[in-house]
Amino acid sequence: MFRSMVAGALLAVTSNVAMAADITFAVTDVEGLEQLEQEFGAVEAALEKSTGLEMDLIPVSSRTAAVEAMNAGQVNFVLTGPAEYVVMKELTDAQIVVAWQRPDYFGQIVVLADGDISTAQDLKGKIVSFGSVGSTSQQLGPAQALADLGLKYGTDYDAQIIKRNVAIEALIRGDISAIGMNFGHLQKAREAYPEVAFKVVARGPDLPNDILVASADVDADVLAKVKKAFVEDGAAIMEAVLKGEDNDKYAGGFFLGSVDDADYDYVRSMYSTIGVDGFSGFVGD
Repeated sequence: MFRSMVAGALLAVTSNVAMAADITFAVTDVEGLEQLEQEFGAVEAALEKSTGLEMDLIPVSSRTAAVEAMNAGQVNFVLTGPAEYVVMKELTDAQIVVAWQRPDYFGQIVVLADGDISTAQDLKGKIVSFGSVGSTSQQLGPAQALADLGLKYGTDYDAQIIKRNVAIEALIRGDISAIGMNFGHLQKAREAYPEVAFKVVARGPDLPNDILVASADVDADVLAKVKKAFVEDGAAIMEAVLKGEDNDKYAGGFFLGSVDDADYDYVRSMYSTIGVDGFSGFVGD
C-alpha cells in the first residue's frame, strides 16, 4: 500500500499529516517519491506485514533534509550510510535499530596495473581523486586506507574530488595517478573498460554497515516491533529490499541487531583524516 508523501528540503508536509502512520521511513540517498516507491515499495509492504503497523515512505531531498524532517517529527525512521549516521547522531540523537550489511564494502585505492605506481608510497606528490564529498567508500574510507599506510590526506599527495566516471577516464589518460573507490565500483570499471588492467595498492578494512535509525522519541513499542521484524523476518524483508534495482549492494547481506554506536568510531576517525573534526553538518551539503 502506497500512502507516501513528499518531504523536501523545506519540509513542506506538516507533521500531523506525515505522522499519521506508525512508521514513517526515509532513505538519505534516494530522491523523489517515484524512485523511493520503486526501490522500497516492496519493503514497505513487507514491514507492514511483519509488524502489523502502518508505514509511509517519505522522500527527502538531501541528508540535511532528513535531519530536519526527523527533528520536526515528520520522519521517525531513516536508512542512511555510516558517514551520514555519525552526523545524524550528533544532530538528532537518533537511536540505532538495525544495521543493513553490505558484503565486500570497503574503501580502496585503484591504479593502472601497467603504470608507474607499484605501492601506496609511490603516490607521494601525485594526484589521487576521490568521489562524492563525504562518501564513506569513495572519500573517507580510501583516504583512511592511505593514512593507515602513512600518507597524509592533501599533504603527501594532491587530493582532488572528481566524479568517478570522469576520474577513471583521467586515470587511463594519465592525468591522475589513483582513484579512491569501493569494490563494487572497481568491478563496474573493469566491466566498462575490459581492455584496461587495474590494480589495488591500498585497501581498508570492511566499513561499518548502513544503518536504520529511529528518532529519539519514537514509541518504544513501535521500535521493538520494527527491530523484531528485521531480526526474525530478515530473509523476507531482504527479499523485498532486493526488488529495488539499486539495492543490489545488499545482496548476500543480513540485518544485524547487535550494533553499537562505538562501531562507528572508525568512521569518526576518517573525518579527522580529511580535516573535519566536528559533526555540526554534512560535508559537501
